[in-house]
Amino acid sequence: MELKDPIYLDYNATTPIDPRVAEAMRPCLDEIFGNPSSSHAYGRRARQAVEKAREQVAALLDCDPGEVVFTSGGTESNNMALLGVARALASKGRHIVTSRIEHPAVLEPCLALLEEGFDVTFVPVDGHGQVDPDHILRALRPDTILVSLMHSNNEVGTLQPIGQLAGPLRSRGVIFHTDAAQSVGKVPTRVSELGVDLLTVAGHKLYAPKGIGALYVRTGTPLARVLYGAGQEGGRRPGTENVLEIVGLGAAARCASDDLPREMERVRSLRDRLERRLLEAVPEARVNGHPRERLPNTLSISFPGLASDALLAALPQVAASAGAACHSDTVKISHVLEAMGLDPEVAKGTLRLSLGRFTDQDDVDRAAEGIVRAVRDLKNKK
Repeated sequence: MELKDPIYLDYNATTPIDPRVAEAMRPCLDEIFGNPSSSHAYGRRARQAVEKAREQVAALLDCDPGEVVFTSGGTESNNMALLGVARALASKGRHIVTSRIEHPAVLEPCLALLEEGFDVTFVPVDGHGQVDPDHILRALRPDTILVSLMHSNNEVGTLQPIGQLAGPLRSRGVIFHTDAAQSVGKVPTRVSELGVDLLTVAGHKLYAPKGIGALYVRTGTPLARVLYGAGQEGGRRPGTENVLEIVGLGAAARCASDDLPREMERVRSLRDRLERRLLEAVPEARVNGHPRERLPNTLSISFPGLASDALLAALPQVAASAGAACHSDTVKISHVLEAMGLDPEVAKGTLRLSLGRFTDQDDVDRAAEGIVRAVRDLKNKK
């Protein structure tokens, strides 16, 4: 008997390429191979494909196409935003504010800037993983030049109060960046509503390939170069454009624009069904993250007294992520759960279950059944 592939509930880690995206990319494998900087017909054809994709991403973000810079992914976009703004404004101030639950692609550039003589304030979050806007505003100083706050958290799905901060930060002359890698395509991320100066997009969270992303840069935002080379992407990001994957990101953005309202409700309904079934069967389990202001696809759930790596090992029929890693007698809890103040005994039994475009009700029901069985089996062995 042939074994089925595991039920995929790890969409926050990466998404499969949507067939519509793959179809849009196919001509770039053999027909559209020119260098977009070349003036001949092959180059012009490639340039047209790149600019069409830029318009598609801009339509999703509700910005001008000229404000979209293509990058190699979310990590590069975050580095470009933080290092670029910090170095461009170093003579004005050297203070940056961020949160304790940011992705390493934000935390690590902040640590690098500490070594360059900048000062970074890491603002705490509450038990739901949400930042209090007043804490951000109270952290500002006369020399604050940049605030970077993720739009949604990749582990627990909590949405941050980005819209509440944009106006006050702009009035103080502080540049505002948000890492929206987990949000784009899952919830609305229109920069006209968010009011941010910079916004990070990661293609592989959006049913596009790995290795492609974008950075929204509001017109007039100071941004020093991080990479040096030729003048592609308006002089902001050198290197011959990755036409194949840029086209894929554009197609993914178009699909998200078409599908978003309907898909949000569908996935939220499935997530809530999964959450309900798990809590009914395991009453002591607890859900992490904000009860309402949360990504519609994300369920972080803790099973007290169990270890998440042991739970995943007992659950080969479900592909998911752990909130803690156990090695010998030590348990390493994620920095997000730690910042939220979760009891270590609770945190170490945390699973992140993230649904997506190709998740259906049968997947959810079979996953719930498997998780409940694994939890009970592990408890019986204790």
